[in-house]
Amino acid sequence: MARPGHLLSTFLLSTLLIAYCVVADVGNVTTAGDEDEIRVEGTVSQGVTYDARSLIVNGKRELLFSGAIHYPRSTPDMWPDLMEKAKQGGLNTIETYIFWIEHEPVKGQYNFEGRNDLVKFLKLVQQSDMYAVIRLGPFIQAEWNNGGLPYWLREVPNIIFRSDNEPFKELMKEYVTMIINKLKEEKLFAHQGGPIILAQIENEYNTIQRAYREKGDSYIQWAAQMALGMDVQIPWIMCKQTDAPDPIINTCNGRHCGDTFTGPNKPNKPSLWTENWTTQFRVFGDPPSQRSAEDLAYSAARFFSKNGSMINYYMFYGGTNFGRTTSSFTATRYYDEAPIDEYGLLREPKWGHLKDVHKALNLCKRALLWGTPTVENLGKKLEARVWQQPGTEVCAAFLANNDTRQPQTINFKGQQYYLPPRSISILPNCKNVVFNTNQITTQHNSRNFVRSDIANSNFKWEMYREVPPTSGQAESEGPLEHWVTTKDTTDYLWYIAKLNLGVRDLPMKKGVVPVLRVASQGHGLHAFVNGEYIGTQHGSKVEKNFVFQKPATFKEGTNYIALMSYVVGLPDSGAYMEHRYAGPRSMTILGMNTGTLDITENGWDHRVGLLGEEKGIFTEEGSKSVKWTNLDQGGPLTWYKGYFDAPEGNDPVLITMAGMGKGMVWINGNNIGRYWMSYLSPLKQPTQSEYHIPRAFLKPKDNLIVILEEEQGIPKDVHISTANRDTICSIVSEFHPPSPRLFENKAGIVRPLVDDLRPMAELTCPDQKKIAAINFASFGDPFGSCGALVQGNCTAPASMQIVEKHCLGKPSCKIPVEVSAFGNINGACAPNVPKTLAVQAVCSK
Repeated sequence: MARPGHLLSTFLLSTLLIAYCVVADVGNVTTAGDEDEIRVEGTVSQGVTYDARSLIVNGKRELLFSGAIHYPRSTPDMWPDLMEKAKQGGLNTIETYIFWIEHEPVKGQYNFEGRNDLVKFLKLVQQSDMYAVIRLGPFIQAEWNNGGLPYWLREVPNIIFRSDNEPFKELMKEYVTMIINKLKEEKLFAHQGGPIILAQIENEYNTIQRAYREKGDSYIQWAAQMALGMDVQIPWIMCKQTDAPDPIINTCNGRHCGDTFTGPNKPNKPSLWTENWTTQFRVFGDPPSQRSAEDLAYSAARFFSKNGSMINYYMFYGGTNFGRTTSSFTATRYYDEAPIDEYGLLREPKWGHLKDVHKALNLCKRALLWGTPTVENLGKKLEARVWQQPGTEVCAAFLANNDTRQPQTINFKGQQYYLPPRSISILPNCKNVVFNTNQITTQHNSRNFVRSDIANSNFKWEMYREVPPTSGQAESEGPLEHWVTTKDTTDYLWYIAKLNLGVRDLPMKKGVVPVLRVASQGHGLHAFVNGEYIGTQHGSKVEKNFVFQKPATFKEGTNYIALMSYVVGLPDSGAYMEHRYAGPRSMTILGMNTGTLDITENGWDHRVGLLGEEKGIFTEEGSKSVKWTNLDQGGPLTWYKGYFDAPEGNDPVLITMAGMGKGMVWINGNNIGRYWMSYLSPLKQPTQSEYHIPRAFLKPKDNLIVILEEEQGIPKDVHISTANRDTICSIVSEFHPPSPRLFENKAGIVRPLVDDLRPMAELTCPDQKKIAAINFASFGDPFGSCGALVQGNCTAPASMQIVEKHCLGKPSCKIPVEVSAFGNINGACAPNVPKTLAVQAVCSK
């Protein structure tokens, strides 16, 4: 195998010698001299059809690059910016689920306002000149409460969700019809001139289908026919549904559908990827989750090289699970590691590297959509996938090294190409590399949280403490099920009992203290005995059941036990979701003089929710209904109230819940979600410490903040900050290919847009800022990530001076990555080892 240094001159020569492809007659293809004008004869000029190669939209084949953005997970004022950033990232399609639980929270009462304004969202997609994919479900999972199904469905007699069950099918059809009619009225389907080109019915049903036996098989057939009967004149899809009934297209979900997807279930259907997971959603108790930009780009390139024609990134922007919208134990921040982070800021290099792979694939568009594929084995774990349009010189090649550890050098069409481990090089004319999935040419960045002087200057906390209730008349012998009792109107349900004890019931041996034991089906519990807080316990996403055991002091006479059961969202997956339960199921007292005392059937009263919830004390008006006192040592089930002014500038706003335990936060009456600082990951850190406050929730002055703290946190260290990504970096080697952004494809002819195709380190400040400082610069063998770059064994002494000359005071800059530009290199690097330039800069107004 040749070493990278020996191949550098060959590689650069290959890059610089751009071959111009000559386009011959292409039969049934009509062109107007531009790649985007390829049309399919015999298809409708307005509407969507498909064949084995791709969707055909308004008469044209399309490569579809889609990103998931869920409208309820952001505020409407954020939508235009999110769509613009998605489009700049190379997307031409936006995908969203449609959330039944949000649109019909009460049977027959519909909500399409604010964050639930589906029509406004889809019209903004159209105004952004992008397509839309809608996934109606109506079961959507999506880590959303009850999988997107409204709670009231559970109370429909004899209902079985997602089965050949008449009550469920009737209500499902009624809901889907309502949504479809609403979208038709707004002319949002493609045949009406709208953006919607694809619709999904059901969601990953194969994973539970066998649980319903023949009722599962007949249900999926019914769902397909019901959807087809809606006459939307666009294709319908079912994800992860290998037996999707014709003409519905079965699609793939996963990380590597280029390798795991068994393909369409009929030869006339295209290969579509509905969920390429950009990271892993997090539940409380999880450590950080990540997926590299390189792995995402590899998966995209591989799928398109193997006959794929649509990819949807789940999520492209994750957003925020406001209020009580999450499924069981899911964190408030959703897919923050997506290409656009929770605050709407570009996460680099993920966003930029995907933009580059989309550009590289679009350079191959004619070959991919009209060519014939062949596969050439180039050695162990090495292959070339070539798309050649018959009778023309239109050709695109994907050179793959599937070895996860070793780089390789291959010979393809008489020329040598260096392939890093587990990477794909894209050659849009079968000659010149414009992109390698493992070599990032776009910039990197690091997120900063800046504490706001203005917002934190006048915090004066007041508090109101909930009092555990004492029992009235016991309404049942044993404890009632949690969700049946609350109807999911609150997380909280009190279980209250009165217990009379004689002196001989109590422990008589010195040092023996009774222990209250509660076995619960989830999710958590706060316990009080005679008004004294004795502790808390909870389950987890994996195991929701738990046993609470804490010592408690009982007295002779009447004792009051108050158990605050809480949940963290209804489950969002699995079969028979209508039969999921939560709350205490048995209660005993250990260590009594008369032995273990079972109080499960002692008689229990129940109180739904907290008094502060009932009075709405998180609103300006409701806060006047209770007496607030000065801050003291706090305690469980305590409300805290304060005011703050909006932070300076326009950067996104967040609150850091330092020192708190578990609860919720309201800003001017808007619930920004659950926080849970006390539930630590295996790394001994909270899963989420910062919580997004949308600017739309804020006034310039006197913003009301109310915190419900369930445990014993005190908000003295809680603070407001802004978020930015003003720390930018570039890490590029001599051996990197030029960016695909430097090329264009006109009617099958690939050509450079510039003369200089040398590797460049590029930096661009966000929001029209300028480079104020260079914090790090090294040309040699530096390592690390943006925000934590470190000099390696060698470096050019002139690195900092050269970078500052190119970049300081400018909104953007480019630095050539070559030895001649940096001069002598000090240190222990071998002369023939390719050098890397790493730069870290800070942007400012």
